[in-house]
Amino acid sequence: SVVRVRLFFLKLTLSSFSKFLFLIPPKKEDLGKSATGKHISDGHNDCGAGCLCLWCYLLDGISKGAWLNRSGIIFAGNDKWSVDPRVSIVSSVGDKHEYSLQIQKVDVSDDGQYTCSIQSERNPQPKILNLIVKVPPKIYDISSDITVNEGNNVSLICTASGKPEPSISWRHITPLARKYDSGEYLNVTGITRDQAGDYECSALNDIASPDTKTVKVTVNFAPAIHEMKSHGVGLGRTALLRCEAAAVPSPTFEWYKGEKRIIKGQGIDIKSLSSRSVLTVNNMTEDRYGNYTCVATNKLGTVNASVPLIPPNTAPYGSTGRAHVPLACRYLILALSAFISVY
Repeated sequence: SVVRVRLFFLKLTLSSFSKFLFLIPPKKEDLGKSATGKHISDGHNDCGAGCLCLWCYLLDGISKGAWLNRSGIIFAGNDKWSVDPRVSIVSSVGDKHEYSLQIQKVDVSDDGQYTCSIQSERNPQPKILNLIVKVPPKIYDISSDITVNEGNNVSLICTASGKPEPSISWRHITPLARKYDSGEYLNVTGITRDQAGDYECSALNDIASPDTKTVKVTVNFAPAIHEMKSHGVGLGRTALLRCEAAAVPSPTFEWYKGEKRIIKGQGIDIKSLSSRSVLTVNNMTEDRYGNYTCVATNKLGTVNASVPLIPPNTAPYGSTGRAHVPLACRYLILALSAFISVY
């Protein structure tokens, strides 16, 4: 018969050729279950958490027993041959027939065949057990967080232990949660800025929930200005010019009017955040109208974009908005239209 029991971080499967051998479940909700799934008294469950008791009974009070595993003799009678401090013989008080083997802090090294050999005047009846120790997945090594330039190749590694051997999968933690082929290695060729972020490694077997760890991938790229805005204002008013740029690392900003760099002071203020710079021109004067240029720079490159700052109700060639048309011009246009219609 087979019993599967969670034992702290271990799951043990005990295959016994004898119905008299049991695996004692350590969890409170599992107490009182035997190898056949039937109820047994709580007095048989004293082994505790992280402990396994392999049951064996002598035919009579004078028979001798011995416990063996694949490495050799563990006990011969009450004489301990093993140097492992975790193993001991257990017998119930007043019961000379019980000759059970107790193993504390069970781990994967305890996996294998165990034999309880009973020596008596009658035919010996060895009890043979095959102990399979199953271990939940555990990620023990994963790539460190990395920073790369856009276009480079990226290779991540994630290794895990467990029994059965866990399968490993990767996914990019984004709203789309893209999954990649299973395996210890994740290779990304020519990485783009959209592929930056956290990558999750998941190790899974049939014993417990998957173990997961993440790697942060930062992708550097040169600045790109994607928005420039200005608002035309009258003399004596305040003008605002805004420059938005995407870049990793975050760019530094500079402002120019024509060829001259603009600095703070004399009614001009510049405030730059990680991806935005705002130029404020207070108490607008005639000489401050003109073309303004935003320059964004990081270690991978430099980009610039220009925007005109003009008085209200004007629209230079190529700009949007309503141009101011003098009243006399309107009358001239109407007169020409009437003249053409006559002929």
